[in-house]
Amino acid sequence: MSHNPFLITPDELAERLGRPGLSVVDASWYLPAQKRMAEPEFEIAHIPGAVFFDQDAIVDPVSPLPHTLPSAEIFADAVGRLGIAETDTIVVYDGLGLFSAPRVWWMFRAFGARDVRLLDGGFPAWRNGDHPVESGKAAPEPATFQARFDTDAVVTLAQMRRAVDDPALQVVDARPADRFAGEAAEPREGVRSGHMPGAFNLPFLQLAEDGRLKSPDELRAAFAAAGVDPTGPVVTSCGSGVTAAVLNLALETLGNRQARLYDGSWTEWGGATDTPVVTGH
Repeated sequence: MSHNPFLITPDELAERLGRPGLSVVDASWYLPAQKRMAEPEFEIAHIPGAVFFDQDAIVDPVSPLPHTLPSAEIFADAVGRLGIAETDTIVVYDGLGLFSAPRVWWMFRAFGARDVRLLDGGFPAWRNGDHPVESGKAAPEPATFQARFDTDAVVTLAQMRRAVDDPALQVVDARPADRFAGEAAEPREGVRSGHMPGAFNLPFLQLAEDGRLKSPDELRAAFAAAGVDPTGPVVTSCGSGVTAAVLNLALETLGNRQARLYDGSWTEWGGATDTPVVTGH
């Protein structure tokens, strides 16, 4: 296997395809500006045996926010219908390489899956390796997923209000620098520009190269350049909780098992009327 316990190479995955206890998950999701449609693309071509994880559907159905974590019951039912058990080796990938898949990697682990990997380089690396693809809708055999939610994995708005006043806690924002600084408008209507007081900015793209997670030494250098101690307590955030998980992946790769993710992220914080917002770098 890959030296990083959270990654698997295309060649390694190709050798294991079809074996019992392996679940392959296409977690592609795109921003409107990217002008791509994840599920139709899945039906055109995906890794053989893969299922499609809809990040807009496996959510809390009553939350007004995008991508809000569902209950353990909703998650277990949804992924069970996808044929996934918590005891499986679960390999997650996306169509850009390293964009939306870490969110689903993080979700499976937050709900108790034991062995979750990211495909190193994602679907582009799979295609570049001349590995096989198939088309059509997935038709998995249902399975039972025993979900056990780790409440320490996620931070709520109430906890975040306290966290910004805690000098020992590092809040790290994965959004682009211009949005963090309040120099660019937020893409969602009604969401203020800027960032949380005391937050650090580390755009998630600085942790990737050619759709792959950078080496541990490069990750350490990126965190250091952002002023962040990757061994200390961290809460990650982004626009809506998707790319923040790239930071969580990087932190776990560096051995930080205590990093948490603010699920509401900037859509919730910047959309509220009573949360403090600052601008500038």
